[in-house]
Amino acid sequence: MAVPKKKTSKSKTRSRRASAWTLDAPAKSLCPQCGRAKVPHVVCNNCGWYNGRQAIEV
Repeated sequence: MAVPKKKTSKSKTRSRRASAWTLDAPAKSLCPQCGRAKVPHVVCNNCGWYNGRQAIEV
């Protein structure tokens, strides 16, 4: 069975584990009503439209 030649340092181990916790930017889409960027499947903060209708008054 293979055995490591040297001990893996704490910083090497922690940096390898930390790479799994990187955050991605949330997805963006354009509002069909006003054209501003918004999060998909969420009411537009600018105009209040969602799914082709006025969802909230802004």
